Amino acid sequence: MSNPGQSNSAPIENRDQLVETLARGCKPRAEWKIGTEHEKFGFVLPSRADGREPLSPPPYEPQGISALLHALKGPDWAPIHDGEHLIGLKGEGAQEGRSISLEPAGQFELSGAPVQTLQETQAEMQEHFDLIRGPASELGLGFSPLGFQPLWTREAMPWMPKSRYGIMRNYMPKVGSLGLDMMARTCTVQVNLDFGDEADMARKMRVSLALQPLATALFANSPFIDGKANGYMSNRARIWTDTDNQRAGQPPIFFEQGFGFEQYIDWVLDVPMYFVARDGRNIDVSGCSFRRWLAGEAQPGLEGLTPTIGDFEDHLTTVFPDVRLKQFLEMRGADAGKPELMVAQSALWVGLLYDPATLLEAEKLVQEHPWEAYTQLRAQVPQFGMNAPFPGGLKALAKRVIALAEQGLRARVRNEAHYLDPLHLIAEGGPNQAEYWLALYEGAWGGNVKPIFTESAV
Repeated sequence: MSNPGQSNSAPIENRDQLVETLARGCKPRAEWKIGTEHEKFGFVLPSRADGREPLSPPPYEPQGISALLHALKGPDWAPIHDGEHLIGLKGEGAQEGRSISLEPAGQFELSGAPVQTLQETQAEMQEHFDLIRGPASELGLGFSPLGFQPLWTREAMPWMPKSRYGIMRNYMPKVGSLGLDMMARTCTVQVNLDFGDEADMARKMRVSLALQPLATALFANSPFIDGKANGYMSNRARIWTDTDNQRAGQPPIFFEQGFGFEQYIDWVLDVPMYFVARDGRNIDVSGCSFRRWLAGEAQPGLEGLTPTIGDFEDHLTTVFPDVRLKQFLEMRGADAGKPELMVAQSALWVGLLYDPATLLEAEKLVQEHPWEAYTQLRAQVPQFGMNAPFPGGLKALAKRVIALAEQGLRARVRNEAHYLDPLHLIAEGGPNQAEYWLALYEGAWGGNVKPIFTESAV
């Protein structure tokens, strides 16, 4: 969802280049697209365990994630390597614009192509599940989109041979207590959306950042940890409250009326670095300052290196606010879940943000409360979900927001409003995904969480 622009190997000579890097995302409304990324946990099928622990997470190799990538590789999927390791696939031909990548513990991710409609989003998702189901089954594997690994401990999770993740794995314990859980035991679904200009970006940022906690509550799908319920609706969201708060959450500067590209750049430059890529390898510069690097100050690991546009673009991928700005906006607040709910998340944000009149109404709605109300809500929804305290009630807010999203979708005249149906049910008091699984766990499953893998498998 990005535009061609200046070479990413160009040295950074002035601040305007950084602004232009973000401004390349500005597009006329007719060119706005929808991109959806979704992750899922692999598990060993009990009927095909062949000596392996049933339901265990598959390793990179043997008979695991590497074998699956090799099975999928072909005319439409070009290999992506990190050193000698196959760590992803880039779509070509019929799969142009898509990619398959690995999260740290082998969570399998599809980054979808930019598409025009939610019907295409749904079809792409189903096509991906159909693509991997056969080869995965041959390897004795299944996949479940859940927000948090419900059974296996952090120590039981495998680690993929991606150098970037090795750097992060070493750094995370220095800045928070739950960062390794974020890497190894969470899955999300992310919606990527375009903006027209800087003012449109800022308005969409304020609205979507304020409402991410509501999305977390609506799509909560991670009530289990280490094989039991632990009193949270979204363990994934709980993990993000103590992962690395310098680079995550709802930075107050994003809510300010004067917020724009320059303010985002200022925030990003002060987020500590992870790595720089040179000659096909990632150099560990974790903790270094990009701002000081630009100023020419000496820092360990960066000696003799000149910062480039590509370095800045890489650095943009290492910040994790609930809404992230690159050449598009990424909605990052939801747990992975049932396919119809993952499409519903795309529908929610498209409806709210892509019709200008609806976006203005959504901004007015958000501004009925101080920004602190939304940051406080973010702290409450991991535990309480749709029952989290909020002025006037969170379900009442959900009904108003979903109604606006429906209005925005109907304005697109694409027969897309029905994708919001699962959200209407939750806003009216029906169970979200976490509550649905908890009811089974406390009832038919008799306190055993293991059935969730096969029952949620795609």
